[in-house]
Amino acid sequence: QVQLVESGGGLVQQGGSLRLSCAASGSPSSITTMGWYRQAPGKQRELVATITKYGSTNYADSVKGRFTISRDNAKNTVYLQMHNLKPEDTAVYYCSAFGTISSRTYWGQGTQVTVSS
Repeated sequence: QVQLVESGGGLVQQGGSLRLSCAASGSPSSITTMGWYRQAPGKQRELVATITKYGSTNYADSVKGRFTISRDNAKNTVYLQMHNLKPEDTAVYYCSAFGTISSRTYWGQGTQVTVSS
């Protein structure tokens, strides 16, 4: 019902910046909260940031002050602007969306972010 496609991952030096994008298609009108998770090799998937349809945000303590989540409702797209990247930010980043009608959480395929020292 809802498909998510991420883009914007890549390789960057520590201290650099990247912006991730996630476009929703299908029936995005049912989506309220969208967010980003990440999973490093050998680690559990963890929440990075979330945002509601009307702009309320929540961040993991490890990224506060460095990452900014935003969304463009007209484009059905959520963004994650990442500044001052650190090697410990290296992970596969996954976009997520919660559908209120289906009560399901949808996931994108993931995009790799690698921060080198």
